[in-house]
Amino acid sequence: MQLLVPLVSTFRYDGNADEVNMKLASSEAKTLHKKITEKAYTDEDLIRILTTRSKAQIMATLNHFKDKFGSSINKYLKEDSEDEYVQLLKTTIKCLTYPEKYYEKVLRRAINKVGTDEWALTRVVTTRAEVDMERIKEEYLRRNSVPLDRAIANDTSGDYKDIRPSRS
Repeated sequence: MQLLVPLVSTFRYDGNADEVNMKLASSEAKTLHKKITEKAYTDEDLIRILTTRSKAQIMATLNHFKDKFGSSINKYLKEDSEDEYVQLLKTTIKCLTYPEKYYEKVLRRAINKVGTDEWALTRVVTTRAEVDMERIKEEYLRRNSVPLDRAIANDTSGDYKDIRPSRS
């Protein structure tokens, strides 16, 4: 809850999409490294950085993190990957920085198993359709060498196939 509530209730400054404060990115990369090294995953500074910065600012901070400390922040978090809160933290970072990779993984897991996870499939397709579905489809094709629409069609039946648009 310490991370989720601020993610949905805090104002995230977007300002000029290309506007990045490199000095702040460098400073906050150090803060993130310190908190993660100390395993202070619920620290208010760590949460503040992830919940209030624009996407461009977060990307700059995480790039500084990787440049200064030799690995991505998620590699640092991997050491405690069994911790549920750390999993949430890693997922949050992935969604903030590369949402298409996160959603591609959700779709792949929903489709590539015995039976389709219809809830996950429907949730991703309906919530991302007008946002970034094209990038998700590109990522799916890149990672799986099969177009997403074909993968869904091959794995589903009934209502899912009935609503597929016909190709004339």
